[in-house]
Amino acid sequence: MAKKPSPTKNVVAQNRRARFDYFIEETMEAGLVLTGSEVKSLRAGKASIVESYAAEDGGALWLINAHIPEYPGARHFGHAPRRHRKLLMRKREIERLSGSLKREGITLVPLDIYFNDRGIAKLTLGLAKGKRK
Repeated sequence: MAKKPSPTKNVVAQNRRARFDYFIEETMEAGLVLTGSEVKSLRAGKASIVESYAAEDGGALWLINAHIPEYPGARHFGHAPRRHRKLLMRKREIERLSGSLKREGITLVPLDIYFNDRGIAKLTLGLAKGKRK
């Protein structure tokens, strides 16, 4: 019997500070709604999710304050670098997360953006509780 290849992660951006500042209680994967120039910029390895977070608004999850710079070859059809990007998750997961977010001190922190083995951009989110300093 043939062995299945292990899933590979082509990591584009990491939030290393998140594991230092927060206790990560649970991690989950979400898809991203991106424009073509954003995908090109991610493939070039240019993105920052250090100051970003995820929030629920109108029954959907949004990635807020993530910086994906404009792709130089797409000036005419470019994008805003810090626009809010919709996250793709199942409705039941979103409802469960929004219930968790209403608790005091719980936030959704992006841990990394990567391309999976099919070439689709994914985001790893962590349900986090802030450390007291």
